[in-house]
Amino acid sequence: MTDMTYTPSAASTVSPRIGLIFRSLSRADFTVLLRSSRTLLLNIAVPILYLVITDLHTLLRLGGNSPAGWTTGFTISLALTVGLMSASVMGYAGTIAQDRATGVFQRLRVTPAPTWAIMTSRLLVQIVVAFVMTVIVVVLGSIIHSSLFSVGQYLLVACVSLTGGAMFLAIAQAIAGLIRSAAGVNAAGRVLFIVFLLLGLLGASGILGDAVQDISDWTPVGALINVYSGVLDTAHWDWTNTSGLIATSGYIVIGAFIGIRWFRWESL
Repeated sequence: MTDMTYTPSAASTVSPRIGLIFRSLSRADFTVLLRSSRTLLLNIAVPILYLVITDLHTLLRLGGNSPAGWTTGFTISLALTVGLMSASVMGYAGTIAQDRATGVFQRLRVTPAPTWAIMTSRLLVQIVVAFVMTVIVVVLGSIIHSSLFSVGQYLLVACVSLTGGAMFLAIAQAIAGLIRSAAGVNAAGRVLFIVFLLLGLLGASGILGDAVQDISDWTPVGALINVYSGVLDTAHWDWTNTSGLIATSGYIVIGAFIGIRWFRWESL
């Protein structure tokens, strides 16, 4: 009698290749991101708005002079920094919290996709969008301010954007790791956005004294603005720009550690 016992074939037991899994995840994440009006607002519209607002003194002829320290490099740096921060601290963190609350992560975890691929895909999508935003803002800023940047400066700004994007994504991941509820993550993101922005702007203006300015230089916004300003004017790179790079790197390490160590895949 022939043995009719079913033995699974090798093809039926082998999991999909990691390359195929990662491409599928990335394609899905890109599709969701591009279809979100909130994404376009936070990633593109917000930095352009800040770029235009900081140039109103010229457009409206309000005295004809920039505020103290508000050079072309500073205004472009501010727009880029705000764009990266809003996309990560309010956009990415909120999306992660919402997907966790609705069970998206739980469903993804029962698929053959490894957990590292799920998160890496989302982070990669954010980095690509940050790069696109950087190109748009720098080109538009150079037109508004009638400035000409070298190819080297464009490349340096792109590298800083990747670093700054990683910093704010690490902070956003830390927020999502420490706070389990979607409402709590959204609230914390908005509060931190305002606090970081005010500290960065008030410190850069110097109106509150040297002590506040020194503190501001070590905040995420102040540090990244200083790095951007440094690469847009490499001839005047100094310790302030170097300390900004150190602080940015430190926030990446600390944020990533907290975000990975305390992140939970399920909601409350």
